Parts: sequence; structure tokens; C-alpha cells
Amino acid sequence: MDQAGPTPRGADFLLLDPATAPARGLTDWLATALRSAIDDGLLAPGSRIPATRVLATELGVSRGVVVEAYRRLSGEGLVGGRTGGGTTVLIQPARAEGPRPQPARQGPPRLPRPRLGTGIDLSPGVPDLSAFPRGLWLRTERAVLTETPPEQLGYGDPRGHPRLRTALAPWLARTRGLRAGPDDIIVVSGVAQAMALLAQQLCRDGVDSIAVEDPGSRGAVNELGFWGLRPVPVPVDDDGIRVDALAASGARAAFLTPAHQFPTGVVLAPHRRRELLAWAMMDAELVIEDDYDAEYRYDRAPVPALHAAAPERIAYAGSTSKSLAPALRLGWLVAPPQRYEDLVAAKHASDLGSPTVPQLVLARLLESGEYDRHVRLVRTRHRARRDALLSGLSEALPAVTVKGVAAGLHLLITLPDGSVDDVALAEELQEASVLVHPLSWHRRLPGPPGLVLGYAAHSPDSLRAAAATIGQVVTSRLS
Repeated sequence: MDQAGPTPRGADFLLLDPATAPARGLTDWLATALRSAIDDGLLAPGSRIPATRVLATELGVSRGVVVEAYRRLSGEGLVGGRTGGGTTVLIQPARAEGPRPQPARQGPPRLPRPRLGTGIDLSPGVPDLSAFPRGLWLRTERAVLTETPPEQLGYGDPRGHPRLRTALAPWLARTRGLRAGPDDIIVVSGVAQAMALLAQQLCRDGVDSIAVEDPGSRGAVNELGFWGLRPVPVPVDDDGIRVDALAASGARAAFLTPAHQFPTGVVLAPHRRRELLAWAMMDAELVIEDDYDAEYRYDRAPVPALHAAAPERIAYAGSTSKSLAPALRLGWLVAPPQRYEDLVAAKHASDLGSPTVPQLVLARLLESGEYDRHVRLVRTRHRARRDALLSGLSEALPAVTVKGVAAGLHLLITLPDGSVDDVALAEELQEASVLVHPLSWHRRLPGPPGLVLGYAAHSPDSLRAAAATIGQVVTSRLS
């Protein structure tokens, strides 16, 4: 008679989120999780663990990964199997005396990112990485390495290299209306580091919550939450964040994307700007302004950054992630003067300063005008791709509302309230080889469904084909 315990259902007993699976080392990841489940008693001796094919399907990994993980545990004497009997837990490992080591703290949770295989990934926030100016960057880097004296290759100024800060100041004034000198700028490893430094500073100041736009960037919400701030959702309408709801929230800090709100694409209206600035000056400790895709404006003039109107209350952050590539990890933070020195100290403590050579390359590109020329070229390319996706959607879904088209690298399809589950719709599109974000991923408050589509990374023909597929799936769901 088979005495084995019940088989755990699917992968739930592992408490694993498939979206957190590493790009490499899947076998180690799974074997460690199984070993921990046995050690913690989630899998008692005699328990039968799921078949390799079942667990592979649940986790979205190849069956070979699961087979190899089981083989390792078998070699350690933790599990065993026989024909027709499945794989069962053999022993409970002896616990070491003394307190168990705590697991390492994981980073901010990431958005679910299903494996697409072949198809088109329209996830928002992905720039056209094929447009990175490799030849220009290589030539400029060679020039930088030729002219840079050895002493500048040591640990640099934690604020950032003086040459880059000197080049950034007039560029930010010309393109975004900032009134900031070189000594007001901190070079950071992208907007994410700026958020981390500011969040930790706010927590030290006794601020425990932060208002965030809703819908708004889920990645930003996760980042702020990881560093100890409780996100408080505040609704966004066609004029931007509702300042009356912001004031009623009781939050003393806010994270905003006022020039091109993510994901709706709306611009903070003039009367809302005035209301927001009044709130910032009277009731706020800090407003964090994320200017995440300021370079890309197609059908309207650039909107000046909020920072210039209240520099003592607003921290402005931007980066090259959308204009060049996220891998460069180059960004800038212009913070209120009273916060500057503490942020520089925190930046120094976190990484001893940003890499010098990429800073000097960017400085030369700004000084020579090559950076602006590159952005103009890519802007033209992105506009053509936006137009292709728009035309495809207008043919496939003529009755659907499309928002946020005047700027940026994504657009938003909104659907009638209560008409469809946008998560289920996104899953159906994934099965049709088109990956999109359901709007509800970026929402905590009730609201209509929708789809967020990024278009920067794909050719016009691919985008038109994706629009046709989206039209077919959405039409079938709504009919």
C-alpha cells in the first residue's frame, strides 16, 4: 500500500513568483526553493512532490530545469522515487543549533513579465535599444580615454564629475526650464537611485507615506515601498492628479510625472499646476518629479518642469534610459538646497560615486551637440512608429479611445467600464503572441479597464500587425 503523503497542488507550496525567476541559474533557484520547503516542513517526509511536467508548466520553465533540480535533491538524499510512485521526500534535514540565518532582503518586486517566446513585446518603458549610437559612443569614449589624466580614474566626486554637471546645467535650463547650476546637480545611477536616496531621507525625517498617481507607475510604487514609504494612491483624471484628493490624503510627500503622466499620458493642466505648487509650499515636505521621457514630444510643445516654480520643495530627476539606454545607468537629481548635502553623503555611502568614463562621454556629447542630434533622430523614428501603431489601431478598433499619443514611448487604450477584465484580455493577447500591460497592473483604485502599449522598440510593419491582432482579440471580447 502506498504510504506517501498527498501531492502538493501545483507550485503553490514553494511560494515562488515565476516573475522573479532569474534569467540564468534557474536550476539553482528551483533547487534552493525545494530544499527550503523541505527544511521548513512544508514538505514532510513521505510527501509526494509534483511531477516534473506539472511543476515546469506551473513555473513557466523547461522540464529539464525541474528534472535537474530533482536530481540534485536526490543526490543529497532528500528525495527519491520509484516507477509509478512519483518523487517523495525521504528525510527532514537536521536543523543546526542556534538561530537560523535570515534570508537576504530581496529587491523591489517587479511587474509580472510572462515569457513570450516568439512574438512582439509591447511592454511600455522599453526604448529602441537598436538606436543606441554605438559608433558615436565608441569614438567619444576613445577621445575621453586619450585625454583623461590617470588621476581622474580614481574615486571621483560623489556629486558626479564636474565636467558633466557643468554640461548638464545649461542643457536642463534650455530643454526643461530648470534654474540649476553645476553645484545643484547630483549624478545618479538612473531615476531609481534618485528615488531610493530621497525615500530613505524622507523616512529619516519621519515621513512614512507618499502620495502616488493612480493609475501610475507600478514600478515606482514598488521602489518607494521597498525603501519604507507607504504609497497612498491619488486619482488622476484628464487634467492630471487631483490636488483636492492629494490634500485630503494627508500625505506630506508626492511622487509625480506631471509633464507626461504614466500611463495615461495626460499633462498636468495649468490650474492643477497652480494648485499643486500651492499645496507643495504649504503642506508638503517634498515632491519628487520624474521627467522620465522628456525628450519625446511630437504634437505639442515641451511642458516646463515643475521644479523651477518651487525648487525648495521639488526634487527633479531624469536620466538617459529612454534617450540612450538603461544599461548606462546615468541620471541626474536636482534636489532642494536644504537636502543637497545629506543626499551627497548618502550617494557616497551607497556607491562611492558614479562611473567616471561614461560621465565624461555624456559630457562631450552634450558639449558638442551630438546628444541633441541623436535625440532628434530617434524622435523622428519614434514618431513614425507611433503613427503606424495609431493607424493600425484606428483601422482595427475605430470605436476605442486611445490616449497619451502626443508624447512619450507608449499609448493607452481605454475600454468601457465593466466591459472586460483587462488582465484576462492581456493573457489572451499573450497567447496570440502580443505582450501588453493591462491598465489594472498600474492601478489600485477602481477604474475602467485598458491596455498600455509601448511602441519604441518595433518597426512600423510589426506594429501594424500587432494592432490587427489586438483589434481581433479586443473585438471578440467586447462582442
